Amino acid sequence: MIDIIKHTLPNGLRLLIHQDFSTPIASVNLLYNVGAKDENPDKTGFAHLFEHLMFGGSVNIPSFDEPLEHVGGENNAFTNNDYTNYYITLPAENIETAFWLESDRMLSLAFTKKSLDVQRNVVIEEFNQRYLNQPYGDVWLNLRPLAYTAHPYMWATIGKSTDHIKSATLTDVKNFFYSHYAPNNAILCVAGPVEPSHIIELVNKWFGPIEKRNVITRNLPKEPLQTAPRKLEVIRDVPFNAIYKAYHMCNRNHANFATVDLMSDLLSNGKSARLYQHLVKEKQLFSSVNAYITGDIDEGLFIVTGQLYPSTSYSDAESALVDEIALLQNSTVAPYELEKVQNKFESNFTFEETSVLNKAMNLSFYELLGDAKNINLEVERYRSVTPESIRTVAQQILTEKNCSTLYYKSKQ
Repeated sequence: MIDIIKHTLPNGLRLLIHQDFSTPIASVNLLYNVGAKDENPDKTGFAHLFEHLMFGGSVNIPSFDEPLEHVGGENNAFTNNDYTNYYITLPAENIETAFWLESDRMLSLAFTKKSLDVQRNVVIEEFNQRYLNQPYGDVWLNLRPLAYTAHPYMWATIGKSTDHIKSATLTDVKNFFYSHYAPNNAILCVAGPVEPSHIIELVNKWFGPIEKRNVITRNLPKEPLQTAPRKLEVIRDVPFNAIYKAYHMCNRNHANFATVDLMSDLLSNGKSARLYQHLVKEKQLFSSVNAYITGDIDEGLFIVTGQLYPSTSYSDAESALVDEIALLQNSTVAPYELEKVQNKFESNFTFEETSVLNKAMNLSFYELLGDAKNINLEVERYRSVTPESIRTVAQQILTEKNCSTLYYKSKQ
């Protein structure tokens, strides 16, 4: 059981506090409810650009990292399609430094042409290196717009094109900041050997004076039901042919989410899982094979993918994957097999929560989903999945009419 103390400031900032005296280190996690899905379709990549800009200096503090290093702290951040997350770890006695730094960049960034130019070049270089010049790097640049026709999950966090970042102006950047980066659009979680009353006092001191902002009301288009298979073939300079099959699935808060997640584990969670045993070890059709979910807050994707041996045809590879999916749909999973993946989930979930940083990040995320206290119900949620529910949900979503298939072909 993870105990949580909640407090909301008058300006709308939600504060979560978790006491953990097993470590001298405290974690400060600041989650902003803005991701790539909140971008203008003609100006994508802004949420990710801001992940970089937020380290480029704020209105009163020219360097973010230097003061933190002086008090023994570390920090980083990540952005996805749903939200942006900044985190700091430091000795608990120095925690006020984290509040000073985070509150100043929430108040306002420096917004200089130099900072924008520097970070824009960093993001463009990252786009080129990770997505265009790396084998299989552009898979999601092709798979997302194939699977989504309306919802903004159709573009990756990095954005649709480097042209959108190249053309970003200081006005564009300021407008995006003041529309999303606000106390009333953020969740602050503090975990570690801290006293709640002291933390509330410090948070009020540093974040309380920041005024609410007119955060843009999210009104995203609903992805229409897919009613026919979609297919795309690309040819790239990669060593092996690959196949990616993407099925639409439920959202993160749906009752079936745990079932779908465990379905992916049954297919591909370690070398004892079905896909590896049947298609790599026994039939030797693939050199590697995987199944996973995107885990998005809105309706996400269930992915089945593999790299083919040179002797394997696409027809044989795809038929083999479809046959494995049919086994989930047409036969009942043995209780011991389901229990194995449930045990793995519980073990990983429990082990992850031994870290104060992971707890701070996860509590922020569960609060974004609706209530941080629901983190204590997650293992029970996964334990309640039955063999019958696996079969039923597999029949519902793992159909060809609900599938977008990317054939990623090697030039060789």
